[in-house]
Amino acid sequence: MLEVKVPVVGESINEVTIANWLVKDGDVVDIDQPLCEIDSDKATFEVAAEKAGKVSIVAKAGDTVAIGTIIAKIDTSVAAPAKKEPVAVAVKEKVEQKVEKVAEPVGSKEVSYAKGIPSPAAAKLMSENDLKGGTVLGTGKEGRIMKEDVLKTIAQKGNGQAKPAAFSRETRKDKMSTLRKTIAKRLVAAKNDTAMLTTFNEVDMSAIMSIRNQYKDKFKEIHGVGLGFMSFFTKACCIALQEFPAVNGIIEDENIVFHDYCDIGIAVSTPRGLVVPVMRNAESLSMAEIEKAVLDLGTRGRDNKLTLDEMQGGTFTISNGGVFGSMLSTPILNAPQSAILGMHKIEERPIALNGQVVIRPMMYVAVSYDHRIIDGKESVSFLVKMKQLLENPGFMLTGSDPVKAVLGM
Repeated sequence: MLEVKVPVVGESINEVTIANWLVKDGDVVDIDQPLCEIDSDKATFEVAAEKAGKVSIVAKAGDTVAIGTIIAKIDTSVAAPAKKEPVAVAVKEKVEQKVEKVAEPVGSKEVSYAKGIPSPAAAKLMSENDLKGGTVLGTGKEGRIMKEDVLKTIAQKGNGQAKPAAFSRETRKDKMSTLRKTIAKRLVAAKNDTAMLTTFNEVDMSAIMSIRNQYKDKFKEIHGVGLGFMSFFTKACCIALQEFPAVNGIIEDENIVFHDYCDIGIAVSTPRGLVVPVMRNAESLSMAEIEKAVLDLGTRGRDNKLTLDEMQGGTFTISNGGVFGSMLSTPILNAPQSAILGMHKIEERPIALNGQVVIRPMMYVAVSYDHRIIDGKESVSFLVKMKQLLENPGFMLTGSDPVKAVLGM
């Protein structure tokens, strides 16, 4: 009898939650077949069968268990049923014959028997959220609907909740996920354990928007990725962080740890909650490399494919509430980091410029910081430096006015 135990998924993780079982009690499974999904405070993982045999489930879905706990047993004396290839082929041929009788849409490719069929995890999610097969686009092998496809559909449909009836007073109670509980604890700790303050400024985005409009098509043609605002903000952050190292530091016991590198965390909203994957050594990356890293981390974050290492560490975080329409906010620290930048929505507003009122695309920016390590002068100077770099993108070449650099001034 083989015991299936909760594997070690991270140094700081002591317990996990059984999200759902992908097999039923008494099922006969093959080696390496996924048995269940477990939720940690950072990500979701699958536990696979190390050997083939009959499964006896010990821990129920929803149970919180410690690392190393036995969650199932596999009777390896029970052999998995032999695969009947001829029957499978015959079934496939029948399906294909039926498909041939149906007029295919113009330009359609060969129809697969797996197309539109959900995986066990996807089927469970679809059932819980009352989703029909036709409403979810499958991106798995041969068109199979995967868990990630369902999560995307739920996010697009506002978590899949139906509109309540008129004058409804119904309530529902959902158990908090391990990730959500961890987010709650970390946010409360950040408020309670730091002397957090926020300073604000505004940035005229005219210069950056002009560069994007002029070069975005050529940039994508050469680098294969779009030119967004995040690369400008990340590059400006790295220059400003190196000029004001306390903003890039952390408190460790009674010491201040300064970093000579910039590991920038990018806050990503997912159906499961907020995750912050880290872009390592962002100060050494080109604009194209930053855009590619942001796209990759953001996509895999929403698809729940990030590793623990990619979500640990980080010296500074950027949060973009502007994509949701936020005009102004006070971002909360991502402990143990000492500062976080909040980006917001770009709005055309009248401003005074050289004694005249003009309309410019403006963005409010905010930096929340731990006053224990960062003084007000440093935080304000950091944000003013960010504003200077963003309004004069040419300054990012040298960190200062390029003309003065050429003149040695």
